[in-house]
Amino acid sequence: MPHVLHLLKAPVPAHALSMIQRQSRQPETTLTVVLTQGTEALPLPSGVRVQHLAAESSLASRDTLTYSALLDLIFSADQVISW
Repeated sequence: MPHVLHLLKAPVPAHALSMIQRQSRQPETTLTVVLTQGTEALPLPSGVRVQHLAAESSLASRDTLTYSALLDLIFSADQVISW
């Protein structure tokens, strides 16, 4: 099962959202979207995992990532797309 990681920063291009929607319809594809600081929540398809990158001094919670956890996600993904 391919895992695709999208790293989004503001402003998010419209074609990024259309690509995420298209990929969400592909069977057996797992999508994770990481929003960097200053990027607002987006209307994403159900089933897309959304996480926020924590500020350097912040601790990670369920929906936020530390930089270390982000690196783990990057190296475990089959494809990484930075917008």
